[in-house]
Amino acid sequence: MKKLLLMRHAKSSFEDSDASDFERGLNKRGEKDAPRMGKLLKEKDLVPDLILSSKAVRTSKTAEIVAEKCGYKKEIVYVEGFYLGEPPIYLETLRGLDDKGTDTVLVVGHNPGLETLLQLLSDHVEALPTGAIAFLELPIRSWSALTADVIADLEKIWRPRDLK
Repeated sequence: MKKLLLMRHAKSSFEDSDASDFERGLNKRGEKDAPRMGKLLKEKDLVPDLILSSKAVRTSKTAEIVAEKCGYKKEIVYVEGFYLGEPPIYLETLRGLDDKGTDTVLVVGHNPGLETLLQLLSDHVEALPTGAIAFLELPIRSWSALTADVIADLEKIWRPRDLK
């Protein structure tokens, strides 16, 4: 069984009106929520073996903070296609992973793509507000077996507002 964690980036800032959507960073709430979600992963013994993230500033910052707080020590892999990506790019990227030492993967990305991927894999319609993490158990032994036809068990969704 493989474990997939889908995380929407933490709350982004709209303070800098000159910044493009790609360049937007985190606001104060996002800077507070991201470390809490990282600590949660550590507490739940769900420290990922690999973190994949969009290259957008708000997602990369979220991934870096979560990595630090959960104790992730490896490189974060930034995937160009995750910015505004739809399920096929997420699935294609995950299918290409090496199985050795990658049983738990955290994907940090954007909506609507992440919510669509969550629905596709779990057959559940769930909201992923900023900073939320969905935990899926995949009935596969190899990432190469991950297709849109795989139905995962949605174990839990953690939303920052629920952790207060």
